[in-house]
Amino acid sequence: MIKAVVFDFDGTILDTETVTYEAMNGIFRERGHELPMDKWAGAIGTLHGFDACAELSAFTGEEIDRAWFDARFGELYAGMVHQVPLLPGILDALEEAKRLGLAVGLATSSYRAWIEPHLDRLDLRRHFDAIHTADDVEKVKPDPALYRLAARSLGVEPGEAVAIEDSLNGLRAAKAAGLYGIAVPNAMTAGLDFSEADLVVPTLDGQKLEMLVARWNG
Repeated sequence: MIKAVVFDFDGTILDTETVTYEAMNGIFRERGHELPMDKWAGAIGTLHGFDACAELSAFTGEEIDRAWFDARFGELYAGMVHQVPLLPGILDALEEAKRLGLAVGLATSSYRAWIEPHLDRLDLRRHFDAIHTADDVEKVKPDPALYRLAARSLGVEPGEAVAIEDSLNGLRAAKAAGLYGIAVPNAMTAGLDFSEADLVVPTLDGQKLEMLVARWNG
């Protein structure tokens, strides 16, 4: 019996991953190169999975100053991220989860300082019974620690919860923790192999959460 649903954040609730890629790729284009999408997509959902600064250094044959790189990324990202909307179907899913009496959690490999402005801007905190970030664990996804912590905080066994994820790293973390996993690929992750997922849906828009979890409710 499913008693809880745990959402990922970046790429699942907000399409910050596309904005992050575009900002990062903006730096590459300034130097006459393109950030390889395949390398970027494989690192989505974790921290330190891909060193874009080192990649640009390899492309250009010069040592790129990391402080400059980080500052330039911040400038480009800040100009894009303010108006990133909720992904289609997310608000309906959050509200339906409450109507169904499910506990609702958030488990993200991002740091709290990254997600809190978005939670406040979009008035999302009220939808979650537990919020866990990279600040709360020693290892982030694909390590299962975040999902184990979320299940404990929600007062359910892992097998009584389902995770909604857009990345392989996140899906693997959820499955390793013992949760069911629904993959909802986005533009950045649509080309990845989500065969490990219990269910794959192209979008939450128009989906009924009750129907999605019914398969695990006997």
